[in-house]
Amino acid sequence: MIRRHKKKRKLNADINVVPYIDVMMVLLVIFMITAPMLTQGVNVELPKASAEPVDDADNEPLVVTVNAEGQYFIDVGGDPKEPVSAEVIEERVAKVLGSNPKKMLLVRGDKNVNYDKVVQLMVLLQQAGAPSVGLVTE
Repeated sequence: MIRRHKKKRKLNADINVVPYIDVMMVLLVIFMITAPMLTQGVNVELPKASAEPVDDADNEPLVVTVNAEGQYFIDVGGDPKEPVSAEVIEERVAKVLGSNPKKMLLVRGDKNVNYDKVVQLMVLLQQAGAPSVGLVTE
C-alpha cells in the first residue's frame, strides 16, 4: 500500500476586509442621499431690499408664526404666545432688521391655515425690509 502524505494547510489568520469596505461604501451613499432631506426649512427668496452690511454676530433666527385661525405671533418684543396685529409684526421686524439687516427670518405656518394668510405675512415681512424668508417645516 502506498501512503500519500497530505500536506497540512497553514492557518490563515488574516481578516478579509473587502466585504467591510463594501458595506461602508453603501452606508456612505445612504447618508449622502438622506442628509439633504433632513433640512428643517425651505428657503424662499423675496425681492432684494437695500440694506447695509453688518457683521452677523446674532445667529438666532426671528420666527413669525401663523396659527390655524390665521393669528400672527412673533418671538420678539413681548409675549411670544400673545397674538399680535399685522402692523405690530411689520413694526417689530423693521426694528430688528434696522439693527441687523442680515437677520434670518422664518415663517412657521400651521398646515391648516389658509395659504393667503401666509402670503400676506410674507408681504408684510418684505415691506419691513426682509431680503429673504425661510419656511419652517417638520
